[in-house]
Amino acid sequence: MNGPPLPPPLAAAAATGIPRSLQAYAVLYGGLLVVAGVLGFKLVKLGPLAVPGGVFAFLLAIVTINATAELHGRGVAQRMVLMGYVPMTVAILLMQLVLALPGADGWGGQAAAEAVFGASSRLIVAGMVAYGISQTLDVTIFTWMRGQPGGQMLWFRATVAAVIAQTVDTIIFVTIGFFGLYPLLPVIGGQLAAKAVIWVLAVPLLYLVVGAGRRLDGRGMR
Repeated sequence: MNGPPLPPPLAAAAATGIPRSLQAYAVLYGGLLVVAGVLGFKLVKLGPLAVPGGVFAFLLAIVTINATAELHGRGVAQRMVLMGYVPMTVAILLMQLVLALPGADGWGGQAAAEAVFGASSRLIVAGMVAYGISQTLDVTIFTWMRGQPGGQMLWFRATVAAVIAQTVDTIIFVTIGFFGLYPLLPVIGGQLAAKAVIWVLAVPLLYLVVGAGRRLDGRGMR
């Protein structure tokens, strides 16, 4: 069973030979990357820890890219990582354009807009570098472990890949973004601890996303 008929736009897209799950997850992944950048302006308190709000969307992006790698292989997932630079770059350029344009008469929110969206170029560079390296590492480890002992356990592969990749991501981002401004080790430690807590909650979502992808592609559950 392939499920109910698709609406005409999706049916036309499916006719190109692109799996439905890949279409859906590519769009979701790009959106999550943009949202992660936008939500990063707020530090959220998780018990004694403080973490940028964008980490929630970013860890969901990891779930999405891991599900893509599981369903369609390393090559497809890696291309999706590279293509992720497109929505991120466009979003950054558009935000900078809107901030640079003069506000309408009577609008007094420029200072607030700059505080929320006017990330420094240093943080932008830190995020872009950390993203490319860590996501490539995540996909590589996740797919490589599939043929190793214990590789049949999806949660195990995803967790090992996430721990290594997110450690690298945090070290790169904090070092580039905050070197000389704050003590690095407390910031790195706090971010890693917070990411570990959130990842425990994200692992069940990986099974749901992989299962949903298989149903979209008419493969059923394995």
